Amino acid sequence: MEIEVIENVMQYNKEEADVNRSLFKKSNVLVINLLSAPGAGKTSLIIETIKMLGNEYKIGVIEGDISSTHDAQKIKHLIDEVIQINTGGTCHLNASMVAHAISRLNLKNLDILIIENVGNLICPVGFDLGEDFKVVLSSVTEGDDKPVKYPKAFIRASLVVLNKTDMMAYNDFEYDFFESKIKELNPNCPIIKVSCKTGSGLDDWADWIRAFLK
Repeated sequence: MEIEVIENVMQYNKEEADVNRSLFKKSNVLVINLLSAPGAGKTSLIIETIKMLGNEYKIGVIEGDISSTHDAQKIKHLIDEVIQINTGGTCHLNASMVAHAISRLNLKNLDILIIENVGNLICPVGFDLGEDFKVVLSSVTEGDDKPVKYPKAFIRASLVVLNKTDMMAYNDFEYDFFESKIKELNPNCPIIKVSCKTGSGLDDWADWIRAFLK
């Protein structure tokens, strides 16, 4: 018996992502898709990024959550261009959701668009949103085995940011192990160590963004 495929979801997402990418390029906007497990500090990193770069560049944010506008409200105190996407249970953003969100943003007035994906290191990895870079955020308090447990996220990352390094002395986190596993998966992927609490390493993160804007 032949099975008819009604819709290829991933192909449709790719087509939508390509449309988004073309629009981003036309608007000359750098787009970062920020991925992490829950609690790694995505919103904190975005807030610190706005504080550091907001006077140099115009920044917009798309907030992805299963429900609530809690994180978006925090960011709204700093910038105007914030759009919330509530997925209603879906564990990732897709290109269509992002397309709807950017229709409500003035992209031509932005230099940087940060998309905070739903807290998950599995589902979001496979969905292209049209971004320039996938940045994976991990944290010391989550443990050093994230690259082992979620290899695809680290394979596809353009950059890994390790947050909460101020907690290194209080956790059994072996940085050498963490780094070695990332390099096995993605040899050319840079790693930036930061603490959103103390500010350590955030200059390196800001400089990484600046390099692409120049």
